[in-house]
Amino acid sequence: MTTQIINGKVLTPQGWIDNGTVVFEDNIITYVGEGKAPIEGAEIYDARGNYVVPGGIDMHCHGAGGRDFMECDEAAFRTIIDTHRQFGTTSLFPTLASSSTEMIEKAIGITEKLMKEPGRQVLGLHLEGPYLNPSMAGGQIPEYMTMPDPVTYRRLLDSTDCIKRWDASPELAGAMEFGKFVSDRGIVAGIAHTTAGYEIVSDAFAHGYSHVTHFYNAMPGFHKVGEYKQEGTVESVYLIDDLTVEVIADGIHVPPAILKLIHKIKGADRMCLVTDALACTACEDAEAFDPRVMIEDGVCKLKDRSALAGSVATMDRLIRTIVQKAGIPLEDAIKMSSLTPARIMHVDDRKGSLEVGKDADIVIYNQELFVEKVF
Repeated sequence: MTTQIINGKVLTPQGWIDNGTVVFEDNIITYVGEGKAPIEGAEIYDARGNYVVPGGIDMHCHGAGGRDFMECDEAAFRTIIDTHRQFGTTSLFPTLASSSTEMIEKAIGITEKLMKEPGRQVLGLHLEGPYLNPSMAGGQIPEYMTMPDPVTYRRLLDSTDCIKRWDASPELAGAMEFGKFVSDRGIVAGIAHTTAGYEIVSDAFAHGYSHVTHFYNAMPGFHKVGEYKQEGTVESVYLIDDLTVEVIADGIHVPPAILKLIHKIKGADRMCLVTDALACTACEDAEAFDPRVMIEDGVCKLKDRSALAGSVATMDRLIRTIVQKAGIPLEDAIKMSSLTPARIMHVDDRKGSLEVGKDADIVIYNQELFVEKVF
């Protein structure tokens, strides 16, 4: 089956094409360029001058539609994927918050199955923990948080190739060895839920940690220790150019002015957008899956208001916030939701941009940046 999108403002790695056309056949892009005569027998979709862009890749997502990946249930996985797709996410990395080994093993089985399906919407498993600092738990479930255990993580990684990213707090005993082990296997090691200052962050980078989880959240910035000033994780990350960062760009987890600052320093090549969405995203039940949380002011919080606990954001909301509130160009916003995460997660050979030979993961946004159509 051939599909031809016409009359779109098409974003390519080289820039925008006005009156652009995208053609794909059997889910693979076969043409991207200026207006082209309708192909005989093709299904024609008229974009009517709207934005035709690569689909969003969410590399940190916990749930939606009332379901959470921690349920380790195939139906839950499918509900979450289908829900986020409506809002511009065409592929994702299911994320488990700190979990038991048994839960991780169940999630591995489901992820391996879904990764083999046509369309390649599931790109691999992301483990946010359980090797996280309890003092920076945030919305994590404390009883699942542990110190790095070489026996466990080596066994898990020997059992599967589907784990593509694993986050930890580098200040924990054994975390440097963990970072080196996972990164040597081609897995993205992320710095998360941490109190690390510059010395530890630098050491972590040298031991293979290359990415920073929900930048500015669950980590300190510049602060005082007694009467003395001390750098935080935030400043340390800025000082290491090659560390990539992800941001929950809902305008609340990170305010618009700080989104502008991150973009100014890191740029669209080292900054990506993530939802960090919970089960209550796109769901009427604010307590879906986790009764500890509530939704207030468009964000998810622990009920005691001690911490933000994840988000209820979708990809389209991230795009609107970045463009309309932070004043960042749309082409950079789209890049940070597609090509940049694809490169960070090593899937840019088939995802992240509208180019011949790549997967036909395509989203059409209207002029107000709401989703019109998802392919």
